[in-house]
Amino acid sequence: MHDVRAVTTASLPRLAAASLAGTAVEFYDFYAYGTAAALVLGPLFFPSFSPATGTLAAFATFGVGFLARPLGSVLFGHLGDRRGRRPVLLASLLLTSASTIAVGCVPSYASIGVAAPVLLLLLRFLQGLGLGGEWGGAVLLTVEHAPAGRRALWSSIPQLGPALGFMLANGVMLALSTGLSDAQFGQWGWRVPFWAAAVPALAGLWLRSSLAESPRFLEIDDHARVPFMEVVRHHRRLVLLAAGALSAGYAVFYAVTTWSLSYATERLDVSRSVMLTCVMAAVLVQAPLIPAAALLGDRYGRRPLCMTGCAACALWMLPMVSLLATGEPLLMFLGMLGALLAFVTVFSVVSAYLPELFDARVRCTGAAVGYNLGGVLGGALTPIVATALVQDGGRVPWGVGGYLTGMALLSLGCFALLPETHPAPVPAVEPVAGSVRG
Repeated sequence: MHDVRAVTTASLPRLAAASLAGTAVEFYDFYAYGTAAALVLGPLFFPSFSPATGTLAAFATFGVGFLARPLGSVLFGHLGDRRGRRPVLLASLLLTSASTIAVGCVPSYASIGVAAPVLLLLLRFLQGLGLGGEWGGAVLLTVEHAPAGRRALWSSIPQLGPALGFMLANGVMLALSTGLSDAQFGQWGWRVPFWAAAVPALAGLWLRSSLAESPRFLEIDDHARVPFMEVVRHHRRLVLLAAGALSAGYAVFYAVTTWSLSYATERLDVSRSVMLTCVMAAVLVQAPLIPAAALLGDRYGRRPLCMTGCAACALWMLPMVSLLATGEPLLMFLGMLGALLAFVTVFSVVSAYLPELFDARVRCTGAAVGYNLGGVLGGALTPIVATALVQDGGRVPWGVGGYLTGMALLSLGCFALLPETHPAPVPAVEPVAGSVRG
């Protein structure tokens, strides 16, 4: 058996901070694209389409990133289960950051024709591939170092990365959108957030280069030869339930942070800066509540918190779209905030919950594939479906509210079929008590 490197409580904040830094960088990359897709990519890369169809096409390229994420989970999960969690953090950050910087360099359709959207599609695919490996590596390295009674709390720190990355991406977009004319923003301003990704990426790589490997991984004597095949054989039902359970959280988050931008600016004539401010304010308020909700997960269990969040989502989606349709900044903010608070209740504990469901020998693959398949079901489709649903509807997008309510009920049912894992220990090689096998 390998020697297990001792990890003191004092080292956990540093490890969690390094995981958070890289996760924030990678989600910054991902959200910068989503915001650009909502605001500007349609006319630049699909100019022959109508404005609405151009936005749909831009959201389709956004969705490609989600389709690539499960494949990234398989590739980087294989690396994480065979070679360690730490190499995943470095490789995924490099791939995502390089792809993001390259997006900012792609010429528009007017310059190179159809090659422009093709390049955009390819780079978006590579972005998703890298992000598909990021979450599993960052979360596992933290959760496998953490003490049993505080796994949800410590693993919730990397979960702050999406909120921080979103704030950074949209903050840069807001500053550029406010400080530049529409013509300047469309010509070159939208590219700046992609180029700027180089700076935090270098900082994230520096922080992650000195991290210790997970002690749980070092305890494993018999590594899975092909982790994905083992997951398919023994944990496929668990993966599918996890994907369905997480799909509503993705759907709600991207409805608020991506689809609402295009809906309000195109259908309600709300300015870009007002919408970006509303969304950023809602994300800013909900972010500090992630560790607080994770503490509840450590005390009362993972599944009860997740089911409560899904029920809250189901109840709030119709009020949210009615508030959004008012076009009033304060009311739109309140509608989006309520949705994000329900979202936080679920996603604050899934970083501990998913790894606890899988054996350590396939944990990096199983947890990441389940997490990112949920992204395909919820994140990839929601902006496209929601944009299509409002084309022939009235001012209030009730169809979008109904769609999101249905997603929340689907996730609620999946969580009801998953086992509780708290306060069972995370073993090195044996499955957790009550784990579901396909």
